[in-house]
Amino acid sequence: MVLYTVKETIEREKLLEQNDKVLVAFSGGPDSLCLLDILLRLAPSYNLTIYAAHLNHMIRGYDAQMDAMFCYDFCEKNGVNFFLKVIDVPKLAKQTGMSMENCARQQRYSLFYDIKNELGINKIAVAHNLDDQAETVLLKLFRGSGLQGLSGMDYIRDGVIIRPLLDVYKQEIVDYCKKNFLTPRLDYTNKQAEYTRNKVRLNLIPEIEKNFTPNIKQILSRTANNIRQDYEFIDEQAQKKYEDIRTQKKQDLVSLNINLLSNENPAIRNRVIRCAINDVLGNLTDISSVHISDISDLIEKKSGKMLNLPQNLKVYTFSERLIFTTREINNEQITYRYKIEPEGYTFIDEIKMGVRTSIMDKKDSLNLPTSQFAKVFDYDKIKGDIILRNREAGDKYKPIGLKGTKKVKDILIEKKVLPQDKYKYPVLCDENGIMWLYDYRIDENYKIDENTKKVIRIQFKKDME
Repeated sequence: MVLYTVKETIEREKLLEQNDKVLVAFSGGPDSLCLLDILLRLAPSYNLTIYAAHLNHMIRGYDAQMDAMFCYDFCEKNGVNFFLKVIDVPKLAKQTGMSMENCARQQRYSLFYDIKNELGINKIAVAHNLDDQAETVLLKLFRGSGLQGLSGMDYIRDGVIIRPLLDVYKQEIVDYCKKNFLTPRLDYTNKQAEYTRNKVRLNLIPEIEKNFTPNIKQILSRTANNIRQDYEFIDEQAQKKYEDIRTQKKQDLVSLNINLLSNENPAIRNRVIRCAINDVLGNLTDISSVHISDISDLIEKKSGKMLNLPQNLKVYTFSERLIFTTREINNEQITYRYKIEPEGYTFIDEIKMGVRTSIMDKKDSLNLPTSQFAKVFDYDKIKGDIILRNREAGDKYKPIGLKGTKKVKDILIEKKVLPQDKYKYPVLCDENGIMWLYDYRIDENYKIDENTKKVIRIQFKKDME
């Protein structure tokens, strides 16, 4: 029965493909032993290559050593490539300030992915079962999770983590082991009620089964599946909206149009916010619904307010934009000053951009493209050295096409340059003054006219050392 259920789950959810390399998270307990045994039985049908990995957390002393020995012996007997790692999780948890449970989980998955990357493994199989799913949904409910949390664990995550036992009850797994003469290792910490999950497993669910509904596990699992379907649809719509609302995307910064975001239904708006966070951080670890609510509230507040969130994430509003960034924000003046040769290339480390220059006859410059990042100047009008520096207080010049002079500060405000970027904004000068404000117009005094003979072309290139 268990084998049939697992095969059905694998086929329905497309957990395996032909010739997959599968790494089994193998603790030696009933769940992972059942999973490994079933995958070995299915291996010929899919032409699978099976591996197993075990992490000794050093939490249970001699028992943990015996767990590792059991796993090694089973894999040796069944021709499974076995990987073992020993880490003092209690010590590491104390050093990092993490909970023992989270630290152990982090180390396990770090091991799995290291092996995956080294061997080119396609799938990592973990042995979460239907009982685990029910417990997870209840725990998420108690924490006030949204649809994503209440959808429980996925059958497959990121195309890598697979959970073939997610439709199998714990008791079915225990019975499977007995029927197939498998003697798993038992972890006594699973019976310790001081852990929250154990309280749910040992006390709460039995109480519900006895006094309310005997099939609560199945109900919770089915509810999670229904919620997941709704969540995936809404999430797909939110992703499309995110692409429309996003105004800027860099490695460490994303900005959203506040007006467009404010007009969205809260269900979509909150997911768009999550998309932005994920783009900046690469994950949503430690980001809770409370944080999302705080960000949503921030939209209604005055520009300049800022939230400090986990993983060094900062969120603030600026000029009708909602900014997400991990950049350090301070008002310290970042100063730099570089001499730019008339012919050549100079990399400006402070702004991670290069400046390329070339001199030519006027007639040769007529068909050259210009943009906000590339301009041409009358070379003979330049006095002294060409200098690239950060903008300074009081900077002003006469942008071509405008009447009179204008302060650089005012231009940057109009361009909606972020506060932390204003201090290092590049300005090109000669001994007479500003020639060009980056990403804007050149000065009127350096434009090409009918008397121009020599032209210098100056172009900014991003991230080119």
